Amino acid sequence: FPGPFTDVVTTNLKLRNPSDRKVCFKVKTTAPRRYCVRPNSGIIDPGSSVIVSVMLQPFDYDPNEKSKHKFMVQTTYAPPNISDMEAVWKEAKPDELMDSKLRCVFEMPNENDKLNDIDASKPAPVLNTSKQDGPMPKPHSVSLNDTETRKLVEECKRLQAEIMKLTDENRHLRDEGLRLRKVAHSDKSGSPTALALRDNGSNSLPSLLVVIAAIFIGFFLGKFIL
Repeated sequence: FPGPFTDVVTTNLKLRNPSDRKVCFKVKTTAPRRYCVRPNSGIIDPGSSVIVSVMLQPFDYDPNEKSKHKFMVQTTYAPPNISDMEAVWKEAKPDELMDSKLRCVFEMPNENDKLNDIDASKPAPVLNTSKQDGPMPKPHSVSLNDTETRKLVEECKRLQAEIMKLTDENRHLRDEGLRLRKVAHSDKSGSPTALALRDNGSNSLPSLLVVIAAIFIGFFLGKFIL
């Protein structure tokens, strides 16, 4: 298994059946939690082969630690009309089983291999043809986005200025309404002053609606720009 071992490392194991009979196989390991084997068992037809993928899970590699992981490929001739693989292995006699043992080896790439990999991953150089063909034009989509952004910023500033203006007007109307309420307490309900208070109160309502609408418009524009 080649390192580094920060990700899953997969090694393929090819099993070939040189006989003229079907063969059952099963792959075992001394470290089942560290490996994932697909397929880990099956049947190989006469003269055919099967690719078994052995996937080593990520782990912290220690170069001073020797690997003790081993695999064993166990095989036996498949009986006729096979239906249950587990029963085949349970009923197989020891002299009918064949096995091959493999020892795992971990190899870390040396510095030269790393440098070669880095050089291979670099993009190919691009010839400088700007003198002949002129400068490369900027994509239209970038300038268009910048223009739209500037327009939205200016519109947001304008709406904020209007909101501030309407807020001042609303504050002035509120102060005027408080003053008229004080005057209304000393007057009768049918006096001209009370009527003027009701008129001012009804006129301030649309201004409040405009302020609220402007605040919502500014909020949504700000969310869109950010």
